[in-house]
Amino acid sequence: MSSSDIFIGETIGTAILILLGGGVCAAVTLKASKARNAGWLAITFGWGFAVLTAVYTSAPLSGAHLNPAVTLAIAIKDDAWSNVLTYWSGQLLGAMIGAALVWVAYYGQFHAHLTDREIVGGPGAQDTKSVEAREAKAGPVLGIFSTGPEVRVAWQNLATEIIGTVVLVLAILTQGLNDSGKGLGTLGALITALVVVSIGLSLGGPTGYAINPARDLGPRIVHALLPLPNKGGSDWSYAWIPVVGPLIGGAIAAGLYNVAFA
Repeated sequence: MSSSDIFIGETIGTAILILLGGGVCAAVTLKASKARNAGWLAITFGWGFAVLTAVYTSAPLSGAHLNPAVTLAIAIKDDAWSNVLTYWSGQLLGAMIGAALVWVAYYGQFHAHLTDREIVGGPGAQDTKSVEAREAKAGPVLGIFSTGPEVRVAWQNLATEIIGTVVLVLAILTQGLNDSGKGLGTLGALITALVVVSIGLSLGGPTGYAINPARDLGPRIVHALLPLPNKGGSDWSYAWIPVVGPLIGGAIAAGLYNVAFA
């Protein structure tokens, strides 16, 4: 596959991944959304179906890595580094496009949510001080765009992201890649989607399970740039963890694969 195919495929696929994954977070979170308060099960299955759709769509062009940690693991496994930056560039751009499309699709809901005094604080708001304290660290809609910990303990948050990514990448590598050796086959897309659901249900509680640097960093950048009223901060002090953790996890998974399965 050519570099242009890889870049286009990863951009389209990751945009779909974030559009549908961030979309379910918006649906569950935002005021005036019909799915508001649908809960964690809706989010985990929404992300699983997002992975399934994105992989099926982009696999013919790029092999559907859609995740810098997956790209890194395959590069380590095969000692093939020539297209790593092309994959990563497409993934980050696609993640930003997908996040922007979530904002477009839920534009009215974002406005209603972020101008509601009970949510963002102001005269008549309940527990305004605690709301303002939370906004100093993370905005009231940041969770739609990127992840954040329920308990802020850096080593634990990093370890959680590493563990979850090891499970994801090892599952991808051990089920075999398609004939090109660059990505998942048709059945692999379904298996990977179910693995993502499993990780979300079992390991997603502490940090929101980024397990993908582009999935977190791209939408966080968009959150910082969008003209959202009362959006609060983008929590850049935490942003390194969902980038570094998955990359470490991907490298560990590749090492485990080469030692135990190759």
